[in-house]
This record gives sequence, structure tokens and C-alpha cells, in this order.
Amino acid sequence: MTTNKENQRVLLAGASGVLGRHITRALTEAGHEVTGLGRGPANDVRADLLDREALLRAVAGRRFDTVIHAATALRKSPVRHRDMYATDALRTEGTAHLVEAAQATGARRFVSESMVFGHGYGDFGDRPLTEDDDFGPHGTTPELERHLAGMRVKERLTFSAAGLEGVALRFGLFYGPGGTDALLPLLRKRRLPVPDDHGRVLPWVELTDAARAVVAAVERGRPGQAYHVADRTPLGFRAHLLCVAERFGLPRPMKVPLWLMRPMSYAHAVMSTDLRVSTAKAERELGWSPAHPSAREGLAALAQAQAG
Repeated sequence: MTTNKENQRVLLAGASGVLGRHITRALTEAGHEVTGLGRGPANDVRADLLDREALLRAVAGRRFDTVIHAATALRKSPVRHRDMYATDALRTEGTAHLVEAAQATGARRFVSESMVFGHGYGDFGDRPLTEDDDFGPHGTTPELERHLAGMRVKERLTFSAAGLEGVALRFGLFYGPGGTDALLPLLRKRRLPVPDDHGRVLPWVELTDAARAVVAAVERGRPGQAYHVADRTPLGFRAHLLCVAERFGLPRPMKVPLWLMRPMSYAHAVMSTDLRVSTAKAERELGWSPAHPSAREGLAALAQAQAG
């Protein structure tokens, strides 16, 4: 097991995002020094990952031990395929540029945010997938191939970068502080119709649990390895929203047939997927386990925190 625990200087791309803020807090509490990188004024280093020259100028003369790629262009949940295109570009061109920046700063470790959907969209049956299962298969449509290519390329660049110890974290769907909040007004106004799960489930992970996994990857991740990061209880998309509604005392979302979601093309692809993953490798090698073993516990804790 690799150990890099002491006083890391960390450059975090995406520090001002929802997950980035949790990662910053978790790294700081673990004793590491975090420098935020992004386009907005809240970042310590301001640069666009898609602008290679500007990025390299922004980090010139700076030194870091670890660089983390958690940048996303998403400001709300993606509904149509085109909502993912800017994030797809950050996964390809953005990663290539950030790897160069990491090398220029003398970093020795590069940690990437990845997603379990890199295994694909569709029905994967009852067997939990491991990190050895196919990742980044060719997409069954041009749109899905665009998303899968983004995740495939991001991991390839992470693992092949000269002089860098690359580690990828394949997260489940995020929920929790700063993430679930956006759903509440939609549920309150019954503007979030969702189809029945019909037995389909997806991996989920609470945001503070996800951030702890990033710290574990910085400190103990094995170079060249990917890790699934999810809770122990996969849950269907509708089942998750029903749990949100119950915990926050909101109306249950309206039920619609799955075919009615087809105009919401990306959401339809996600809601049509049946996927389970094993997190045994992360628990064994990173020493990480979810504090919230299911979304039911995590949402209960969130509701209690907001209530008082």
C-alpha cells in the first residue's frame, strides 16, 4: 500500500463545485493544503482546463504533490445528451491539459473523478461489477459513445501519464449536502415525474463519503488502479426520489411510463440502466467504507441536519 499522508500540497480542479467543496473540506481536515483551480473568482488559480496555454501559464512556478481532476461543467442534473457535452470535453481535452499542468508543477500523483457509468448504460444483471470488468466499451449510439469515450479517455490519460501515479475513483450517483437540495423544490411542486424502476437499481454515494474516498486515494491509492466508490445499497432512481420525499415530508413524485422520458435522452439512458458494483477493492486497499451504508441513512442524516 502506498502512503502519502503527510502535508500534501494539492491542486484541486473543480474546487468550487459541489463535490469539490466537500473534497476541499475533507483534505483540509486531514492536514493537507488545498489550492483550488477553476474559472470562477472563488478559485486560488483561475484558468479554463480547455485552454491549454492559459492553464500552463496559471500554474507556472507553482509546486504541488498531488493534482485532482474533479472538474465538471454541470450546474444541475443532466437531462438531455447535449447537457453532458461540455463535461465530456473536460474529460478528454481537459484531462490532457491538466496532466501537462501536473507534470509542470512537479506533482507525483494524479487522482481523477470517474463514474460507474463508464461501464456502460443498460442492463448488467444481478452480478456486481468489479474494477476488472470492461470499462469504456463502445457506446451503442453516437451520443452514448461520446460520454463513454470521455470516461475511457480520462482514465487512460490518468494511468499513462509519464512521471505521475494515476488513480481513478469511479463514483456512483451523488446525493447529500449541496446535491439533494436542488431536488426539493421540484418535488415540492411535483415537477419531477419519474418512471417505475421495475427492479432496476443504480449505485449511489453520499457526497461527504465520496470526499473521504478522495482523501484515501491521495494518501493510499495504488498507482494505476481504479476504485468503485458507492454505498452498500443500490437503489432505483424512483426509489431514491421516494426516499427523498419521505425524509423531507414532500409529495411523492408522479409516476410516468419510461417511454415518456425519451425526449429527456440522457435521463432516459440513466433510468433504463440496471447496474451494481462491488466496492470491496476500495474498502480493502484504501481503507475506505461508507459512513452511510444506504441512501436511506444518508438522507435521514441530511434531513435531521437541515431541521436542526
